[in-house]
Amino acid sequence: MAGIDLIRLGPQDLALMRGLLDLFGAVFDEPQTCAGDPPPDDWLRGMLAGDGFIALAAVAGDHVVGGLAAYVLPKFESARREIYLYDLAVAETHRRRGIARGLIRLLQQEARHRGAWVIFVQADRGDAPAIALYESLGRREEVLHFDIPPAGR
Repeated sequence: MAGIDLIRLGPQDLALMRGLLDLFGAVFDEPQTCAGDPPPDDWLRGMLAGDGFIALAAVAGDHVVGGLAAYVLPKFESARREIYLYDLAVAETHRRRGIARGLIRLLQQEARHRGAWVIFVQADRGDAPAIALYESLGRREEVLHFDIPPAGR
């Protein structure tokens, strides 16, 4: 990964976080969802400063070329945490260079630092590259996912 820096984003990294949102929008072909209604600076700063959210970026020069977003979930049944890897993306121009694997390795270090028990992630059926990556790093479980709207929606 010559010329690529992997960075854990903090509250001072608003420009990089906004670059990560733009990258997610481009890679997932959902620019309106990821960057169409951007949160204000104080919202992002609070997320990046808190202990419930992790944002990692792969940066080439001053451009975000990869990144991930994860949530830290404190468990109620025992004194431990789990981490949900929510989004992972690498710009098409920078794929096949080990960036995704490097970001996950950095997340594993962050998980150890935070006392997490496990990192879990979902992959869409048919997303062969993501499935292959995740299978190379962990154990596969077959689950069903349901979106339940809030009351009144």
